[in-house]
Amino acid sequence: MLVGTIGPNTELCSPELYAFGVDLGKALAEAGHLIVCGGEGGFMEAVCRGVKESSQSFFGQTIGLLPALDAAQANPYVDVPLPTGMGVMRNVLIVRAAQVLIAAGGGAGTLSELAMAWQHGKRVICLTSFGGWTAELAGRNLDHRYNHLLLPAATLEEVLQKLG
Repeated sequence: MLVGTIGPNTELCSPELYAFGVDLGKALAEAGHLIVCGGEGGFMEAVCRGVKESSQSFFGQTIGLLPALDAAQANPYVDVPLPTGMGVMRNVLIVRAAQVLIAAGGGAGTLSELAMAWQHGKRVICLTSFGGWTAELAGRNLDHRYNHLLLPAATLEEVLQKLG
């Protein structure tokens, strides 16, 4: 499954969330999932790092849709850096590419991805343990169009269970 991971950049990612992201990446790799993310630091880097630290990792498993035109801006754990030159508008590409998303913490960028996921009817597993917009919106409906797309999860085990 192509799993999108969304969450805070380096500036907003706490050490606890980074460590959780590494563990999440390892678990996703061991389940054979592909990862698509924004390709930069913070939570995106942590998940990609976890994937690459797994003994089950393979080349091409981590895909980064970068906001700029320079592939060198990708974190060192991205196998396939795709520079879009679209700035934050690349967030919609992440949402559209993913079959399901996992969100954690987050500020305005994560909020935009959560809203886009809702508008496109995408299921998002929302980590409630790290605050931010993800915890605020977990379990809620954003409007009348859909129900139960923003699924709350407090632990790695809950994330994996809801991922199916």
